[in-house]
Amino acid sequence: MTGEDRLGWAIVAASYLLGSIPFGLLLGRFVAGVDVREEGSGNIGATNVARTAGRRLGVLTLVLDAAKGAIPVGVAAWVLGVPHDSAWPAAAGLAAFLGHVFPVWLRFRGGKGVATALGAFLALTPWLTLGAAMVFGAAFAASKVVSVSSLAATAALAVGAAVVHGKSAPVTQVALFVLLVIVVRHQSNIRRMLRGEESRLPPRP
Repeated sequence: MTGEDRLGWAIVAASYLLGSIPFGLLLGRFVAGVDVREEGSGNIGATNVARTAGRRLGVLTLVLDAAKGAIPVGVAAWVLGVPHDSAWPAAAGLAAFLGHVFPVWLRFRGGKGVATALGAFLALTPWLTLGAAMVFGAAFAASKVVSVSSLAATAALAVGAAVVHGKSAPVTQVALFVLLVIVVRHQSNIRRMLRGEESRLPPRP
């Protein structure tokens, strides 16, 4: 193993640990006095934080969760002197995403990873991610359902990555894996969608 490989793996490990910090849980508990795991959907992500601890904390959770995806990508690219969309930065972004979804501090029971993936891909492929954000906005305007919008945006990102970067590019491989994980993590949401019971923002009158 070369020195670059050792440094790369160290960055990936640190990225997982950064990604595993449960900002939504911490903000809910220490600022609002709410354990978000016991309220609403029980998720530690921004949407449930907004529902159970207030929109301001929800927005702050979104920003912090996105930052912990973007920072590892930038650090890996800078330290290793490689393009942002190359293998090590992509691996660092994936590790941060997996840290959020499977955090060691919470017995590997974390969030759904959408915000952390957003931050990682903003650093990996910004223009493509902005396009996916537009898909999210359009889907949300039509449905008012965050889970529908998240799945649509993630799918659009994976397809776009394959078209723009090529099927074998690190960014595309990570995008496809992230899509798979996010679909699996949204199984309960998908079942509620099929029953017409999925929560909307703002709630139905």
